[in-house]
Amino acid sequence: MSGVSKVCVIGAGTMGAGIAAQVANAGVPVLLLDMVTEGPDRSVVARKALERLGKSEPAAFMSKAAAKLVEVGNIEDDLAKVADCDWVIEAIIEKIEAKQALYERLEAVRKPGSAVSSNTSTMPLAVLTQGRSEAFQRDFLITHFFNPPRYMRLLEVVAGPQSDPALVAGISAFADRALGKSVVTARDTPGFIANRVGTFWLQSAVNAAFDLGVSVEDADAIAGKPMGVPKTGIFGLVDLVGIDLMPYLKTSLTRSLPQDDPYQAIAKDHPLILKMIADGYTGRKGKGGFYRINREAGKVKEAIDLATGDYRKAAKPVSIPGAAQKDLRALVSLPGKLGAYAWAVLGPTLAYSASLVGEAADDVLAIDTAMKLGYNWSYGPFELIDRLGSDALAKRLEAEGIAVPEILRIAAGRPFYRVEGGQRQFLGLDGDYHAITRPEGVLLLEDIKAASKPLLKNGSAALWDVGDGVVALEFTGKMNALDGDVMSLIGKAIPLVASQYKALVVYNEGRNFSAGANLGLALFALNIAAWGEVDKLVAGGQQAYKALKYAPFPVVAAPYGLALGGGCEVCLNADAVQAHAETYIGLVECGVGLIPGWGGCGEMIQRFAENPRLPKGPMPAVAKAFETISTATVAKSAANAKEVGYLRPSDGITMNRDRLLADAKAKALALAEGYQPPAPPTFRLPGAGGKAALDLAVQGFRARGLATPYDEVVAGRLAHVLSGGESDLVDTITEEQMLTMEREQFVQLVRDPRTLARIETMLATGKPLRN
Repeated sequence: MSGVSKVCVIGAGTMGAGIAAQVANAGVPVLLLDMVTEGPDRSVVARKALERLGKSEPAAFMSKAAAKLVEVGNIEDDLAKVADCDWVIEAIIEKIEAKQALYERLEAVRKPGSAVSSNTSTMPLAVLTQGRSEAFQRDFLITHFFNPPRYMRLLEVVAGPQSDPALVAGISAFADRALGKSVVTARDTPGFIANRVGTFWLQSAVNAAFDLGVSVEDADAIAGKPMGVPKTGIFGLVDLVGIDLMPYLKTSLTRSLPQDDPYQAIAKDHPLILKMIADGYTGRKGKGGFYRINREAGKVKEAIDLATGDYRKAAKPVSIPGAAQKDLRALVSLPGKLGAYAWAVLGPTLAYSASLVGEAADDVLAIDTAMKLGYNWSYGPFELIDRLGSDALAKRLEAEGIAVPEILRIAAGRPFYRVEGGQRQFLGLDGDYHAITRPEGVLLLEDIKAASKPLLKNGSAALWDVGDGVVALEFTGKMNALDGDVMSLIGKAIPLVASQYKALVVYNEGRNFSAGANLGLALFALNIAAWGEVDKLVAGGQQAYKALKYAPFPVVAAPYGLALGGGCEVCLNADAVQAHAETYIGLVECGVGLIPGWGGCGEMIQRFAENPRLPKGPMPAVAKAFETISTATVAKSAANAKEVGYLRPSDGITMNRDRLLADAKAKALALAEGYQPPAPPTFRLPGAGGKAALDLAVQGFRARGLATPYDEVVAGRLAHVLSGGESDLVDTITEEQMLTMEREQFVQLVRDPRTLARIETMLATGKPLRN
């Protein structure tokens, strides 16, 4: 297969429309088709789906430009357009007759060699292609996306014995590089990998809660964070995906799995759950679920009582003893219902996962990857077994009369993962360890860390050699927050890199790039009136960031997830940015009663001054910077960050998170050829007249109730900096003068009790205080 330049998605439901949006996010034109309707607009089904995509939360499109790449139509008038497409994705109703009828029509119009795939999660490939030609079967595969397609990284790919390996490889490569998916090869078995394990896990957890009399709050606490499950836990997750999905998955799996499969023994419909569905309590998409918000009682969060079916005020969940929060052996050994419930969820799920090696997946790595990316588990089943101990698990299963899977017997107490000679390895069905190999173009810091030691390290940051003369600066604190230790390590890193290396990449592999300055540390300093320490932190950050900016080697920032406040400013001061597509970047300091303090004000003015779409002169760039910073605007993607102005047009975007470091490294090496540091900018700012205009705008927002009294104060100090302080329109402002004004106004705001209140509220609730 030579490449994918246009895609057709047939079926404009939630999944099909979402897949189409992600194809468009990749910059690839996509044809979205659905059934025909009578009336003037025969493609109204697909057209309304596109309209819903534009309004969806979370957003399906990464940018306004992406939405324009979707063409809508219907399968009666527009099916012939499939001939222009390199990949046709079927995402229609899960009825075999409907799918087979569509494939018959597709065979008559598709171009030879184009890929055809189904997004089914329940139907065997062999059944789907019955009656089709050898050529069709050769070009057919299953590509199982997870919902929502933009945000869920897993793609399960199932190929049949007749599938063309080159075509499957081509689609997998496109899904990897263009769509940002981590492709896991699954075997043609019911439920494939993630849903097979995930359904068993959820059914076990729900059954055990009913059987042991465990409340939904306690169940989510026990089988949530201690097991590495997202904070939704069990019942919160079922509410999120839809309670009505449970009977559907149960019916599908019990129909297709052999009668001796362990899932058959636990599959059941609970009368309470069936009643909830009948009454419209299908989870977040319905009137509520296991949890609901009682608006009549003043937006009180309530939880359902599994014994009575009545709602009551949600209770504080049980407290998990300290050791059991991180030690799985301690968790499943807790006395009473806590330990019993933990084991009832964990033991059977891990045993079931182990039984699927060689049946649903080739190896333990595929199952772990599927569960981490498809269900957002922090640890895959076999990583959990390693934490529990494979021997301990096998002995307890045997003692309770549960069949011990072959892979556990093969392990014989050995871990499923190990590091040998700096190489991460996994245990195979053959009893030997095998190297974990990454796809070409994938470079992970976790592999580098397994094979080497840091060049520099302290409590909040580390420096790693990532090869070819490039080093990576890693933030390591909680939420990758930035503090004096980070700035200190930057100061030490610059002479080291300048003397021995070619370039530096700012990168890490936490959940987020950086949530900004360490507010907890700042709050402590404010509470003891340590104003000098605050000023020292601001000055140190400015010095460190400008040292990066003017270093004698290129610096490339590689953000992903949250890149807020100081995390955004490190990107603004870099020579270039290679951002993951899912980067949410912004200067959010005004939300906590502050202004950017590490150079963000000057850098944003410079960004907008260079923007050819803005008028020239001192005011347009300042006004745009003021609007962006004062409203704490956060871009909703890397593409949107280019529209907002946080990223330059020349900055790169990487769709697949696993490829971010390699792409940033390549960009850094390209810049290293003949590199010269940038010249410091100078500014012509509007002065007092410009500040008056900005103040007037804020007063208007205040009068309309869109700004609070303290918003006006904070915005006034921001306007002072952006307009040039006491300077006049004819004065030239240096970058150093901008930094001085920024620091002075920052420190003044820090001394205001209203800023202290905002910081305290943000740390306590995660939400801004509107004072």
